Amino acid sequence: MARMTEEEAWALDEYYTKNSPKLSGDGKSGFIARHAAKGDTMIFVDDVAATWLRIRAEAEHKSTTEIIGELVREKIFTQTA
Repeated sequence: MARMTEEEAWALDEYYTKNSPKLSGDGKSGFIARHAAKGDTMIFVDDVAATWLRIRAEAEHKSTTEIIGELVREKIFTQTA
């Protein structure tokens, strides 16, 4: 990737200062807004966990969120039993 010149960086800064992104405020626009409205929370996992989750989700035809939820509930119920 080519590096920006100082002039290009200042021009980009000026552009985004004058043209900041607009939020609709409807709670439905954009990736983060849609997922936050559903109660989803972004989490970060290491590469091994991410790969395992993706493979298991594909094998079971579920989302990674469903797999994580099942694992958490399983852990909760085995500790309280």
